[in-house]
Amino acid sequence: MIAFIKGTVDSLSEGKMILESHGIGYELNIPASMFDAGVREGEELKIYTHMSVREDGISLFGFLSREDLEIYRMLIGVSGIGPKAALAVLSTLTADNLRFAVLSEDVQAIAKTPGIGKKTAQKLILELKDKLKLEDALENAANAVQNTADTSAGMANEMTGEAVQ
Repeated sequence: MIAFIKGTVDSLSEGKMILESHGIGYELNIPASMFDAGVREGEELKIYTHMSVREDGISLFGFLSREDLEIYRMLIGVSGIGPKAALAVLSTLTADNLRFAVLSEDVQAIAKTPGIGKKTAQKLILELKDKLKLEDALENAANAVQNTADTSAGMANEMTGEAVQ
């Protein structure tokens, strides 16, 4: 099993990434959220992976955080949700938005995912409701707000320093 790969982004395309590490190019299936996170070619990254072995092939799925990987693994544990469908869910909803949707039983938000209908969304909610915690989503949101505040404060201090000089 490959837990993570640290390397340089060689190329990006819709739902795929080639990550070069020590002369080997790994093709990873990735959620659309990676594009929203600003991942660019030539950038050095640590990608957490899940290897899917099936009779028709072996696939690697890559995620920017352990949290996204854990949510992905929970999703593929739901009967009727395969690796591609789970990736589609994480392409449509962030891990936190999925948590909120599951905990608030928002079938419509989950059913917006291509290939996921109302019944599958209801099954997903039913199976994941006990596994997800609202506290985790709230903690992540609070951390994001704090990081944004720290970044803003750092920029303000930098501008003040430039003005003083």
